[in-house]
Formats: sequence, structure tokens, C-alpha cells
Amino acid sequence: MPENDLELLIRAARAAGEIAAGHWRNSPKVWDKPGHQGPVTEADLAIDAALREMLGAARPDYGWLSEESEDSEDRLGAERVFIVDPLDGTRAFVKGERAFANVLAVAEAGEVIAAAVFLPMLDRMFSASRGQGAALNGAPIRHSGRHGLEGAALLAARPALAPEFWAERPPAVDLHSRPSLAYRQCLVAQGRFDAMLTLRDSWHWDLAAGALILEEAGATVTDRAGKPLRFNTPRPQSPGILAAPPALHAEILRRLA
Repeated sequence: MPENDLELLIRAARAAGEIAAGHWRNSPKVWDKPGHQGPVTEADLAIDAALREMLGAARPDYGWLSEESEDSEDRLGAERVFIVDPLDGTRAFVKGERAFANVLAVAEAGEVIAAAVFLPMLDRMFSASRGQGAALNGAPIRHSGRHGLEGAALLAARPALAPEFWAERPPAVDLHSRPSLAYRQCLVAQGRFDAMLTLRDSWHWDLAAGALILEEAGATVTDRAGKPLRFNTPRPQSPGILAAPPALHAEILRRLA
């Protein structure tokens, strides 16, 4: 019996993790992307090439969208598309930190239907299939259930708490950060943190997998204005992301300017 999309993504994510582990703390070559887009390493490129070969061979009719591949409009005509960040958290990876991830998703008609986020140096595999729930290393996960914003554990960059972004005053929250945006989403899905917020426009390869994992863990996930996230659009960006348990999400959205 052929493997389903989630099984394929998990297998591919583990293969990506093996490549990453081989380069981690091994002085990988590093370049700066043009336009202040951050660093890219030989590990990013090697993982991207391996994933494209592996996933393309398994699903030759699927489109392809990856941070490290040249984009093509061909993906817009595909029924399903792979959305991949070969190595999310490259800066952390270069520093020898552990909290980087291999991020893979499949989208259909603008919605993610399967997702895997693997942190190889922490041996954490977050996964979800639409309608089947979310899991960490095979065990079901669920959001924290928190209601009130004051005192909530929030994953966000400190500038997100600047007064101009809030209707009255910035909330008094327990602020945290992680280098991988996908990992931040998964931590909220797991219930280790209550909410995550990004006000800057964000690329789909950073958001797609984590968005499904959050939804399947029962969280509400939107852009910063409260609109649903749609993927595989002509410009693969969304206006930020807000994710939290339903009641907390509603309060954050109400209080944002």
C-alpha cells in the first residue's frame, strides 16, 4: 500500500534531519542572501536538493515551493503543492544551537492537508494530517486552553509589544522567543506556550506546516488582522500570524490596534 502524504513528509523530514546533523557544528559554509534576507548554508542547499528529489520522485504531479528554490508559477496550476523550508532557524544552526527545524507541508486548494516539523537535534517530530489531530513523536498534543492575555506566555519578538501595535496599552505578558517560526507554532500547539504572534509579513514556507499543526491541536490561527491563512498564492506571503486557544486569540485580536 503506498504511503500517504503525512507518512511521506515524516520520512522526508527525518532524511533532512540526517543531512542537517551531518553539517551541524561542523563549520558549514555560509553565505548572505541578497536583499538582507539572512544567511544560507551549504546544509540548507543540500537539504533542499535532497527533498526536491525525494518528494518529486514520490509525487511527480505535485507543485514545489521552497525557500531555497527558484519559484515558478507552475505550482499555481498544481492540485497539490509541497511547501518546504529545508532549514528553519538558519542563524541558530550556524551558531551551533539546537532549536532549528526541517519544515514540510502539502497544500491543496489553499489549505494545508499534511505537515511535519522535525527538530533533529532535539528528536522532536511534530506532525498533523487534516481532520486527524496533531502529534509530537506520535502522541496527541493540544493547546494550553488559556483565556486571559495578561500574564500569558507569548512567543513573539519584543517589537511586537511596542505601544503603536495595541489599541490601549501593550499587555503584561511573559515574553519568549525561539529562532524557528515553525517551532514557535508547534510549541503553542503543544501547550507549552499560550500564544504566538508575528506582525511582519511572513513567508508561506515558514507558516504552512505549523498552521495545520496548530489547527489540529485546536488552536485558532489567522493572519495579524484575523483573516484565514491561504497558501500557494501568487506571492507566497501572509500578513503576519496570530495563533492561540480560541478565547485568547479573540482577546489578542480585539486588543491589537
